Amino acid sequence: MPSLFRFLITSGSMAAFFGVGLYILAHKFEPEQHEVVKVVPGVKIRKPDAAP
Repeated sequence: MPSLFRFLITSGSMAAFFGVGLYILAHKFEPEQHEVVKVVPGVKIRKPDAAP
């Protein structure tokens, strides 16, 4: 029985460290946002008609 408790405590500690690490990485190191422009082949965009 003590080995079961040791296993549960060890695996719980590792899961907690993993979760805290993911949380820190997600909130501290956010990627820079930039606009991505790609040409879609085969699509033609009509220019809007000039309003009188």
